[in-house]
Amino acid sequence: MKKLIGLAVLLLGFVMIISWSTEEPLPMHTIEGTWELQSFYNYDGENIIDTVPLAKGYRQVKMYYDGKIMWSRTTSSDTKDPDGNDVVGRFGYGTYSITENELMETIEYGDKGMMTALDTVRHFTFELVLKDQNYSQISSDEEGNRTFSENYKRIN
Repeated sequence: MKKLIGLAVLLLGFVMIISWSTEEPLPMHTIEGTWELQSFYNYDGENIIDTVPLAKGYRQVKMYYDGKIMWSRTTSSDTKDPDGNDVVGRFGYGTYSITENELMETIEYGDKGMMTALDTVRHFTFELVLKDQNYSQISSDEEGNRTFSENYKRIN
């Protein structure tokens, strides 16, 4: 009996030591929320070489929630759809996932112009630089060199 109690005390002590020494994992950063485009960057392959502000009247908003993405944007007054009609805005909807440094978006449907573009590409993968109140999604060429980014700020 003494051996059984001693073993139980030893086991309990071992469990307590492990629980004290085990650090809780850091929570995964989240992109959930509503974001507004602020600017674009052009890259020389690695470094930013130019900041491009938004054109007057242009607005793009992305909303991420529970694995779903929805975005909309205004367009310039001279934008036409494939049939030659004036386009006032664009939109898209789909799914997303993130890792520590990557954003993957799969667009399922959108406006007519987006649906035409989706005939060629539906899945987009970006380098992700995510902070609490802003993020950048960085595009790369086929060799992995940074080319362009969209830079957003949280608006909710």
